[in-house]
Amino acid sequence: MKQVIGKLAERVKELRKARGWIQPDLASKAGLSEGYIARLETRRHDPRLSTLHALAKALRVPVAELLK
Repeated sequence: MKQVIGKLAERVKELRKARGWIQPDLASKAGLSEGYIARLETRRHDPRLSTLHALAKALRVPVAELLK
């Protein structure tokens, strides 16, 4: 499970940076707190499915793209 969370964290960070966004930008677009995004990207939070959907929508990618 830790490997999946690690890959997710790296992928979210990669996609966010590819858009030129900082963590507060993604947080705002996904309806999440800045602290949550920071904890997610540093692998200290296990997101719910609804959170994955919010992140994918904000990043304009399918949920599966977050898990690559």
